[in-house]
Amino acid sequence: MSEWEFAIVHHLNSALGWVELGNFVEARVELDQLPPEYRSRREVLEIRWIIDAACQDWDSALKTAREMLKVAPDYPEGWLHQAYALRRTKDGGVESARQALEPAVEKFPDEPTIPYNLACYACRMGQLDEARALLKRAFEHGDSKALKQLALNDSDLKELWSEMREQS
Repeated sequence: MSEWEFAIVHHLNSALGWVELGNFVEARVELDQLPPEYRSRREVLEIRWIIDAACQDWDSALKTAREMLKVAPDYPEGWLHQAYALRRTKDGGVESARQALEPAVEKFPDEPTIPYNLACYACRMGQLDEARALLKRAFEHGDSKALKQLALNDSDLKELWSEMREQS
């Protein structure tokens, strides 16, 4: 590893360390010390999104997620981050988040988090049959036991809790 690469890894690790400590100001300082050509790398954008989300700066989180989608469109987390942030922006909401995430279902057919999140959106919008179908798909492609436990604690899905408990 070159000295240059070591410095970049050092700043990324330092940023992650600050994130783990809950010091998002210092985490951003570490990322800002990276050379400009590295700031748009997927790994850096992922850390920046985590910081934006932790600070509930949803407009910045949305901007970061969209930049991540440009840089790495085949990275499912970029799609998920965009929808998550969009749901929470002033001009966004559940329907906007759903529309942004829907194309990812077919793009990443084996990724359970995408149909899970879409099930949350459908449930919030009162589309319970769609929510059931999406949850079923998520359970089929992921750890069904863990996802079911998550769903039973997810207030977005509370309209389906009694059904899920009965199916146990």
